[in-house]
Amino acid sequence: MATHSKGSATWAGDLMGGHGTVSAGSGVFTTLPTTWAARAESRATGTSPEELLAAAHASCFSMAFAGRLAKNGTTAERIDVSATVTFDKTDAGMRIISSALDVTARVPGIDQATFVKIAEDARENCPTSQALKNNVKVSVSARLA
Repeated sequence: MATHSKGSATWAGDLMGGHGTVSAGSGVFTTLPTTWAARAESRATGTSPEELLAAAHASCFSMAFAGRLAKNGTTAERIDVSATVTFDKTDAGMRIISSALDVTARVPGIDQATFVKIAEDARENCPTSQALKNNVKVSVSARLA
């Protein structure tokens, strides 16, 4: 069965001096401020599409990784994932160029080599990684706690 997730945004003004908000359709967050400066210069205030993508990628990967660990018979006690999405100027203009996943987990009964192999599989196959495939470099660094 398909699920549908919604988000919305508003914007006022030009790119450099304007401002906007972003909201989740679920209501879990509403009217988070966003500006070009928050996106491309500093994070003093507001969020950005890249920050939201990083959170989505970290969440998606953590679920995919947990599922693969359990399938291996090694259920995680805890998985901590961060994603760093890089937005930068390229010859083609401003682009999201990478998403670097960093995972640390407590997983009884697993060795580091198997842990890394499963992390690589989750990186390659989580739905957000699949959506980024062939457009954005996706990497993962994996450590047992």
